[in-house]
Amino acid sequence: MSRPIRKIVIVGGGTAGWITACVVAAESLKRGDGAVEVVLIESPDIPIIGVGEGTWPSMRMTLQRIGLAEDDLVRESSASFKQGTRFRGWSGLSGNPEYVHPFSLPLEYSDLNPAKYWLAHGSSTPFADLVTPQARVIELGLAPKQAGAPQYAFTVNYGYHFDAGAFAGLLHRHAVGKLGVQYIAGNVEGIESDVDGDIAAVALDTGERVPGDLFVDCTGQKALLIGAHFGSPLASVKDVLFNDRAIAVQVPYAEPGDPIAPVTLSTAQPHGWIWDIGLSSRRGVGYVHSSAHADEETALEALKTYVEETSPGIDLAGLGYRTIPFEPGYRERFWIGNCVAVGLSAGFVEPLEASALVLIEQSAAIIGEQLPRDREIMDVVAGRFNDKMRYHWLRIVEFLKLHYAVSAREDSDYWKENRAQETWPESLREKITLWQQQPPWHDDAPRLDELFPSASYQYVLYGMGFRPRYGATGEAQDERMRKRADEVFHGARMKAQQMARLLPETRELINAITNRAAA
Repeated sequence: MSRPIRKIVIVGGGTAGWITACVVAAESLKRGDGAVEVVLIESPDIPIIGVGEGTWPSMRMTLQRIGLAEDDLVRESSASFKQGTRFRGWSGLSGNPEYVHPFSLPLEYSDLNPAKYWLAHGSSTPFADLVTPQARVIELGLAPKQAGAPQYAFTVNYGYHFDAGAFAGLLHRHAVGKLGVQYIAGNVEGIESDVDGDIAAVALDTGERVPGDLFVDCTGQKALLIGAHFGSPLASVKDVLFNDRAIAVQVPYAEPGDPIAPVTLSTAQPHGWIWDIGLSSRRGVGYVHSSAHADEETALEALKTYVEETSPGIDLAGLGYRTIPFEPGYRERFWIGNCVAVGLSAGFVEPLEASALVLIEQSAAIIGEQLPRDREIMDVVAGRFNDKMRYHWLRIVEFLKLHYAVSAREDSDYWKENRAQETWPESLREKITLWQQQPPWHDDAPRLDELFPSASYQYVLYGMGFRPRYGATGEAQDERMRKRADEVFHGARMKAQQMARLLPETRELINAITNRAAA
């Protein structure tokens, strides 16, 4: 008889470890499965990297799943509301200095492909401005909902920006205090194997031995279990996505009431790009770049110049900069035996489009929802998990490369090499070839669990200034369908005007939530 799975041991804390612990414990409680024990081991010596301070809207569902109040998130992790990303200087076209990739889908996107009609009749207006009211909400710096809206409800779709360390601490308290997760502080010094090759237990520097039935590796880039122990190699994607360094800095606001950007700001540089994330208490800024194209001194000077230009009234002398090296790639196998990798131990490519956190959410959800009842079932779940995660990683690499591939920038070897088709994934080459005659739509992102819907491809492709080789034909010229498209675009404009009147500014909403939570 196959042995039952009764104890889940999560090795490593941080965002990956605590999200996984919360999701698995919450799902176990919903099932009434009191026999499942969730234990998290966290090193007291390893700081949280915290590069990924931006989320996708899926984080709202994750937080609801584990029973965490949105008010607590805003109050305790300096959270603000993220409605997408604004790209500056990416296209390389003089008449197209920036564009926005909003989280909301174009209106009526399920059965109307807006790109057909925008290309045929209205491409003088920025694509996002025409198809969704959220573009106007972002432009005005407004919040995604009114102050009186229920927690997690929205007028336009949103995720979050937050302090990664504070967020992990909030999850820690919630997991232990509300969900029954057991916490152990210690460093893993040894791994004990069963005769069948599974992990039987981990030995800690405290002298404690922690046995388990399923081990979740959240040990970051060290990958102590999946990499060092099981030997799952890292499949590098450095030939496609060149960036392998980030320099990060925390920048205070000049005044407590300074406006908060409702999007991640992404500004292209000669050898990479700079992120600028607005929290309620500070900004998180960093330069992700390729060490093969720029040395540390060059990158640091570029970042310091950006901070100086965007931070009037700030004393810059005391800011602390830290370098975070990473190897862009992902594990060839994410689940081996009774060990599954989540977070940086599974892989990382770069912080563009905040894909790291959404993969943590996906991984934790699968583990929680499909938690194997016994060891025999685990092998089936593991196989499906590996297939699904491999698919997601391939699509992430493809989508991120799109941002570079269709750029017209030629100011450095970095951009010229990114534009070279030999650095594109084959799937992206095929899609860009096909998009010369037809715009992206559902067939380009066909699965229900896609991380990036086909609308995201449209926002980036046409925001970057891509225009197809062949003009519109067929349906785009049909008078009845064109009239319907015009009505949808008009509806987007009317909704944008209404939202502009009703929605508060981002900081106004945060202040209202903070005051409500305090009361």
